[in-house]
Amino acid sequence: MTEPKFLYLITTGHRSGKPHEIEIWFVEHQGRYYIISEKREAAHWVRNIRADAAIRYRLGDTMSEDARWLAGSGSVSTDDDLIAAVKAKMDAKHGWSKGLVVEIAPLA
Repeated sequence: MTEPKFLYLITTGHRSGKPHEIEIWFVEHQGRYYIISEKREAAHWVRNIRADAAIRYRLGDTMSEDARWLAGSGSVSTDDDLIAAVKAKMDAKHGWSKGLVVEIAPLA
C-alpha cells in the first residue's frame, strides 16, 4: 500500500480559538510526519501551532466524516540535517519542498 498524499490537520485558531482544518502534502520521516508552509510564518496554521502546539491530524486522500483523528503536537523544525532530509523526501514524493518545515508528532 502506498503512503497517502495528504495529511489533514486541525489547529486551534490563534485569534478565534475555533478549529481550523487544512489539507496539506506531507512526508513521514523517522516515525513523525512533516509538512511545509510555503508562506512560512505568515500561514495561519503555523501561527496557530506557535500559539497552541496541540493539534489533531489524520492521513488520507479524502476528507471523510468517519475518519480517525489522532492527537499530536506541532512544532517548527530548526535542525538543519532534519530539514534537509525532509525536503529531500518532499522533493521525491511531491516534486516540491520550498518553505518552513513543521513537524507533526503523535502523542504517546
